[in-house]
Amino acid sequence: MPGITREEVAHLARLARLELKPEELDHFAGQLGDIIGAVARVSEVADQDVPPTSHPLPLTNVMRADEVRPSLTPEQALSGAPAQEQQRFKVPQILGEE
Repeated sequence: MPGITREEVAHLARLARLELKPEELDHFAGQLGDIIGAVARVSEVADQDVPPTSHPLPLTNVMRADEVRPSLTPEQALSGAPAQEQQRFKVPQILGEE
């Protein structure tokens, strides 16, 4: 597979609105060529019998059952609040809306 050319890097830089110096074009052309080569190697390895995965190890969510436990009463939770209204924290209005 041929590498990416200096002109292609310049075109990509223009699309991304990046201003690159001539020596940077050569430098990035080499780096992007290496990246394209690495992706091509991975594509060769991935075959029809290898399913796509998002993680190399099988993962499962571990969820605990919801259980009612003793907790604070609304009065206890609001006991340290500077202001409260209808069993809720009352805070200053910030948007100017009702």
